[in-house]
Amino acid sequence: MWTTLFLRMMRQLIKRGALEITMPDGSVERFGSGDPIRIKMTDPSLPRRIVLSPELAVGEGYMDGTLTIEDDDLYGFLALGIRNFSLGQGHGVERHISPWLRRFQQFNPVGRAKDNVAHHYDLSGRLYDLFLDQDKQYSCAYFTDPNMSLEAAQLAKKRHIANKLLIEPDMQVLDIGCGWGGMALTLAQEYGARVTGVTLSEEQHAVAVQRVKDAGLEDRIDIRLQDYRELDKRFDRIVSVGMFEHVGVPHYREYFDHVRKKLTKNGVALIHTIGRASPPSRTSPWVNKYIFPGGYVPAMSEALQAIEKERLWVTDVEVWRLHYAETLKHWHDRFMAHIEEARDLYDDRFCRMWRFYLVASELTFRLHRQCVFQFQLSRKQESVPLTRDYLYHEASQQHREAAQ
Repeated sequence: MWTTLFLRMMRQLIKRGALEITMPDGSVERFGSGDPIRIKMTDPSLPRRIVLSPELAVGEGYMDGTLTIEDDDLYGFLALGIRNFSLGQGHGVERHISPWLRRFQQFNPVGRAKDNVAHHYDLSGRLYDLFLDQDKQYSCAYFTDPNMSLEAAQLAKKRHIANKLLIEPDMQVLDIGCGWGGMALTLAQEYGARVTGVTLSEEQHAVAVQRVKDAGLEDRIDIRLQDYRELDKRFDRIVSVGMFEHVGVPHYREYFDHVRKKLTKNGVALIHTIGRASPPSRTSPWVNKYIFPGGYVPAMSEALQAIEKERLWVTDVEVWRLHYAETLKHWHDRFMAHIEEARDLYDDRFCRMWRFYLVASELTFRLHRQCVFQFQLSRKQESVPLTRDYLYHEASQQHREAAQ
């Protein structure tokens, strides 16, 4: 029965391109038209599992080595899947139950939030060294020139955000989800800010604290292993890069309520997050299980609905489209160049999982309406200039030099 349902589902879904499948019993099935992507399934349970939850089962099959792709063409296979399956919408039996699971999966009170963060960010620091830039920026870079190095593009991202924050020397800045401390270091070193960084990752906290000490900036940067909700202080500026994806829709109003309450009267915040240029949906069950438990990529409407209810001015919204795709391509190529070192840290299954994650993420930006949003927010309408000229004026560079 399950094989029949699986074959029927494939015939209905594969409309663009072609897929050839060698089934567990050795039979060969072909779907669509043109030169096919060829895969082989060796686990007899895979057809049933794919009917029940396609994204989860396909990802697990690739991780386990029970779903193999001819020439290991993961890019071609996932591109075919994204074009035909509309990833994120749900297929098979899962589409009927996922709406009921969404609110539970995204419930992130303080304790659970820390556990979810640890699942991903407390992996070995040596793993991230294999593919990140030297500053350990684990978020979208900003390619003002397509030929930029990853290091240059990550620095351009930090400076672009700093310019939006209009930082002046000795301003108090809160960095929510400070990672390994790169943004805090840049804001203190180049702009003269005083930064409080918070993270829930013990691994990131230890590295960030050491980096601050090595830079001799302990008087300007305070890195805390703490939930942002537990802070009781106001700041001139708030920055959050790549953290909002972990908040969860049930907590959006709580998040922006804290942003407003933690800003001074003339304060400015910059929230940088992955977003979807489509209506609200749900998180891939494979991503939720193996990569980012409790994570969710918001539609702009979901974020703005929460912002407007918390009496914040949206003073600027910027959409980055393919910048993250290029970032992920750099990460994938660097990871594959160090694949043997990754195997020494973990095993083949982990390496296949991580590659699947990097390639699937890149292709969602290229093919599936995923992007990055930057929300500039303030408590007062006039807290930022009325045009964007200040972001690109030569004075921005002079401002940085004056702060040094």
